[in-house]
Amino acid sequence: MSNSTTATTLAKRLQSSQPYWQTEAGRSLWETQRACLGPVVESRVGGHSLEMSMGPALMTMSAIAHPIRWSPTRQLAENDSTLVCPPDQLALPDRCLDVMVIHHWLEHLTDAHFTLQEAARVTADNGIMVLFGFNPIGVSGLTRQLRKRQQTFPWSGTWRSASRLRDWLAFVDFEVERVDYCCFRGRMNAKCGEYWESLGRRHNLPLGESYMIQARRQQRQAPVQRLKFGLKAPASPASLGVTRSGSSAHYQAHPTRTPQAKTRQTDRHKADLQKPVLNRSALNRPGDQEID
Repeated sequence: MSNSTTATTLAKRLQSSQPYWQTEAGRSLWETQRACLGPVVESRVGGHSLEMSMGPALMTMSAIAHPIRWSPTRQLAENDSTLVCPPDQLALPDRCLDVMVIHHWLEHLTDAHFTLQEAARVTADNGIMVLFGFNPIGVSGLTRQLRKRQQTFPWSGTWRSASRLRDWLAFVDFEVERVDYCCFRGRMNAKCGEYWESLGRRHNLPLGESYMIQARRQQRQAPVQRLKFGLKAPASPASLGVTRSGSSAHYQAHPTRTPQAKTRQTDRHKADLQKPVLNRSALNRPGDQEID
């Protein structure tokens, strides 16, 4: 990877972006982006995270036990734990990351959708993916229209709207939980104004210079298969009562008497009354003793 043409191109793009982050505008943007990311990752502990950033590290406030930084070449790696590989072929197992951060790289990659697909592969089911990008409909987007011919960072990239990336995330089965806009400043101001920043963040106005997308893997419900009974005709109430053992036994214990049944019972009662009643002495045979 470090000797390939693609790696060399990405290394040049990364190096060309570093002077911007040293300017007042770049530092102000980075601080507001870090302020947006802080509440999202501060509560997550343990696990692993990967940050593909074109600027300084943003995950310094996270309590994740194993943070990893990505680099296109070994010469630009910050430490031994830096991941050096193609952005669309991450050398990580499936669904192993709790936090996946892509900071402005989707605007400077030729096949950005492949990188997003690879980032979705390595994000765990309970993990989150965070994307940072420049807002093309903000004040800085209007300034960019006047600087199209400039090939310096950040004007040289392909700016995509948050709604466009929402469609990309849906393609890889990720759902956008929220979109936060940050860095509100005028066209002539280099630093994000404190008043405008608090106002824009409070109402989340889509006029900030940058946006942060927080996405999570869609949870699919297990399919439910209903049982189908092979009854060709609708069941009658009588047949349903027969199938209920408890109910049928209860109803059969108290059958309804018809008029004919009442008449026969009355006749039997009269016949019993007309039978002769034998005396007790007649029932005793000769020689039997009566025991008191």
